[in-house]
Formats: sequence, C-alpha cells, structure tokens
Amino acid sequence: MISAVHRVLIPVLLLSLFFSGACTRPEKDKERPAVIVFKHGKIAGDPQQFRQIIERFESENPGIKVKDETLPASTDEQHQFYVINLEGRSSDFDVFSMDVIWVPEFARAGWLRDLSHLLQAGEGKDFFQGPMQAVTYRDKIYAIPWYIDAGLLYYRKDLLEKHGFRPPETWQELIRIAQHISERERGVYGFIWQGKQYEGLVCNVLEYIWGNGGDILEDGRSVINTPENVEALKFMRDLIVEYEVTPPLVATAIEEPTRHIFGTGRAVFMRNWPYAWNIFEREGSPVRGKVGVSALPAFPGKDSASTLGGWQLGINRYTRNPEAAEKLIAFLTSPEIQKQLALTIGYKPTRKSLYHDPYLVREQPFIVNLYDIFMKARPRPVSPYYMMISQVMQPEFSAALSGIKTSEEALSSAHRQIEFILQVEQ
Repeated sequence: MISAVHRVLIPVLLLSLFFSGACTRPEKDKERPAVIVFKHGKIAGDPQQFRQIIERFESENPGIKVKDETLPASTDEQHQFYVINLEGRSSDFDVFSMDVIWVPEFARAGWLRDLSHLLQAGEGKDFFQGPMQAVTYRDKIYAIPWYIDAGLLYYRKDLLEKHGFRPPETWQELIRIAQHISERERGVYGFIWQGKQYEGLVCNVLEYIWGNGGDILEDGRSVINTPENVEALKFMRDLIVEYEVTPPLVATAIEEPTRHIFGTGRAVFMRNWPYAWNIFEREGSPVRGKVGVSALPAFPGKDSASTLGGWQLGINRYTRNPEAAEKLIAFLTSPEIQKQLALTIGYKPTRKSLYHDPYLVREQPFIVNLYDIFMKARPRPVSPYYMMISQVMQPEFSAALSGIKTSEEALSSAHRQIEFILQVEQ
C-alpha cells in the first residue's frame, strides 16, 4: 500500500526526472559529433591510406565524424545515383565527388550549395584554369577541384631506345614506330586506347577532334559534323583497319584493361590517365623503370590536345550539416592534403603551386612533365545539357569505330540529335 508521503513524493520525483531530461537532452545533442556522409567513387590504391587522411580530419575536428561511402566504379552509375537522389531532395549524403562534366548540370538544377566563399581572394588562381572553368556556373563556384586528370601518352622507353626511336610528336610518327617495334617484338601491340561505348570513348575522340582543329559546340550550336571532325574520327578507325597498329579489342576496352595490357609489357604505346604511372612504378611491376610519359601526338601543323578529367567536391543542397561539410572540403582540397594524396594514392593536385614543390618533384619527377599538359587540357563542352549530348555521341562514335557507319554518317546523325537537344535553350 502506498503511504500518504509516497503519494506526494512520487509525482514530484517523476516531474523532477521529466524536467531534468528535458533540460539535459539538448546539451547531450551538442556534445554528440556531427556525422557527415561523403560519397565518392572507388579510391585508387590502398583504401587504408585514404582512411588515414579521413582519421586525421576527424582528429583535427573532434566535433565531426566522417562516414565515407564508395559508389560503383562506373561514372555513369554514379551520375544516375546522384540524379535520382538529388531530384528526390535526399539529405542522406552531405559531401560528394563529381566528374568534371557534372557541375554545370547539377548547379543549374539547384542541387549544389554555392561555395564561392570557400576560396580566399586570389586563391582561385592557384588552381588550373580548366577545373576552375568546370566548377563555375553563372559566375559562382559550386565545387572545389580535388584532383586533375588529362589524357597522356605512355610509351615503353626501353623498347624505343632498343630500336633507336625518340617519343613521337606526330600521329604519323607513332604509327611508324608502333609498326616497326610490334613487327619485331613478339606479342606486343602497337598502340592501345579506350574505345568502348562509354564516356571514356568521348574523351578519346575529342583529343583527335581538337587536335585536328575541330570542336563539338560553337556559340551554343553543334559543329560536330565538320570535315575536320570527320577526318579525325576516320583516322581513329584507320588505326585499327588500315595501319593495324591498334588491335580490334580496343572497341570493348576501358581504362583498366588497357592499363593491364600495357602494364604486363604487351604494348608499345598506350593512351590513359595519370593514375596508371604510380601502378607501373610499384615494386614487382613488369614495366617498372621502363615507362615514359609525354603529351599525346599531334596532327601535322596542329597542336596536341588532351581531354580534361578529374573530380571535384561539392555539397548537397539538402545537407543538414553545411558547416561540417565545408570544413571537410576545405581540408581535402588544401595544399597539404593534395600533396599527400599525390604521394600516397597518385591523385594529381589541382593546385599549380604543388608542381614546383621540391619534395613532390623529387619523389615523382614525372609530375613536372604534367604541368604543361594540365595547363592546356580542355574540358568537354561545358553545358548543362552535356550528359544528353554525351549520350548521343557515345553510340555514334562507337558505330564509326566498329565500321557500322562511316564517319560522315555517324557525325551527321549526331549533329541532328545535338541540335534538337540545344533547341531547349533557344
């Protein structure tokens, strides 16, 4: 039986506990670290090295925890994931990495926070111009360049020296060297690149189109069907069927299969991104110390052209932790961390000043050769409709390379479709 005293005390104790909890819960929330979700593609190399960088950020920012989550390796699948979730106003992730071609599309849709204030006055000039152009939409900066890529020519310097050649400066020189060496070195292809129907094929084709004086868009209109572009695309087909320096397998190849072929010593030349060099120089690599890197060859009287690649960090407009997200981006794109990423993972810095860093140059001497290539690298057409344009170009380029269509037929078809897409803006 409850005594009279307890009948008075129990309600008092319950009220005391209620108000005690009500007063302390917000204080506990303040003590609880903010958890930000960082979505990105597969990190090259040892994942533990990147995890150590994240742990250092958490150590320097004790109120923030980072949950980094890896998306599928395919950039098309990553793009689809972001479009679906951002269209649905999802706040399930805060910071995410974006291919260099996505920022205008996402900014136009209103899915990115304006990050212009993250760069101090004049700091933007330390970044390569290409990535800065790619992250700027209507005079505002919607992402910070994280690491940079550009198409490079890898070559077997031991084989070129053995047969008395210098690295080629023109495509005709490359053909002559590739034919000479592959005829004398059993089981060695001449020149391999990425020809599968995907975004990487567009990157490859643009390097021949730009290198032949052509382009895709001018003043917001399609110019993809010009004679220069037809000639460039036909030349790529001729590498396979006329000059026979490129095996037909490239029509189904992406970066990693071509990197594997070259990395096992079965090709004289390869077009690929900078990440491959660190892998070739690892202990146990069959081509360690035998690989040279240069700019892509040019057509006679024209300049070499490389497609700009790389990844940028942006913030989901619907994030619940904008301040913590900004701190993570400022940390990951800082000079110190970009230098660490270059040394450990092989990601090339977007900050120009690091290409003069004595320690980085001593550890990775080939990075000096990349500076001029990155300075000249060209972004794919900067348009909020780029992904639709790319979806048009990919099958048409593939049809021309496989011989299903002539180059004229493929580019005429692409021109009609791109003009239809661009009518939205007119």
